[in-house]
Amino acid sequence: MALGLPSVLPNPQPAIGELIRDRQPTFSFEFFPPKTEVGERLLWQAIRELESLRPSFVSITYGAGGSTRDTTVAVTERIATDTTLLPMAHLTAVNHSVAELRHVIGRLAGVGVRNVLAVRGDPPGNPGGEWVRHPEGVDYAEDLVRLVRDSGDFSVGVAAFPYKHPRSPDVASDTAQFVRKCRAGAEFAITQMFFEADDYLRLRDRVAAAGCDTPILAGVMPVTQIATIERSVQLSGAPFPPALAARFERVADDPEAVRRLGIEQASDMCRRLLDEGVPGIHFITLNRSTATREVWQNLKAGARV
Repeated sequence: MALGLPSVLPNPQPAIGELIRDRQPTFSFEFFPPKTEVGERLLWQAIRELESLRPSFVSITYGAGGSTRDTTVAVTERIATDTTLLPMAHLTAVNHSVAELRHVIGRLAGVGVRNVLAVRGDPPGNPGGEWVRHPEGVDYAEDLVRLVRDSGDFSVGVAAFPYKHPRSPDVASDTAQFVRKCRAGAEFAITQMFFEADDYLRLRDRVAAAGCDTPILAGVMPVTQIATIERSVQLSGAPFPPALAARFERVADDPEAVRRLGIEQASDMCRRLLDEGVPGIHFITLNRSTATREVWQNLKAGARV
């Protein structure tokens, strides 16, 4: 067995790749590792509140430059052992040697976590800055996918970009890169956030046209305040849709109206995606449960969950 890790993980959990193919549509939640005690309390409050909705799985992100590596692993371990939830850990290549990456993978394997989202990651401090490979690390997400798959019985997902990755010169090359990640062993993908269903559908169509049938889950984050719109540009690497921005601008002076519009827009988009056969929806929670629960309830009321 490669890397000296066990070929069979202790008490292995279900593989998300298989789950997505067998139980569509899936519904899942994304959390980020807390940096303060207050943040930790908010995280676990959100986890407990959302646990009752019985999501298909949950994911825990990885800080820029690996800054939350240990916290990511610790939160993933605790979810695996102390809750009924199925956790997936994000893993990035930024500022990590192959040996360090193997160590993280080994820690996850040690508690039976077999689901990993492998992303190359952004340079610390400046997501738009120049990518610099660790001298003993890997160059691309596809290399990270191979590393994880070679380490044991892991189910590996990757990121997908409805608009294209900010560093891709064009949509065609971005699509080709995505297909390479899938052929390296990725079993599923999760998109960066987007705010119009057609952006997801165009991504799905061009991937299918390239001969790739890897399931792509839709990453959705309800807009709950005007600041979310500004932040979304940094988080997604793409401009916020102008027509939708204009709708929010008309109610910008009324925070509650902004929030209602955000929940409505996210709910409508999710309904359209489900009608179009999306294999799953992955809610980006920002460690808060209320907005996600409201969208969930709206979909449930229409018999969508």
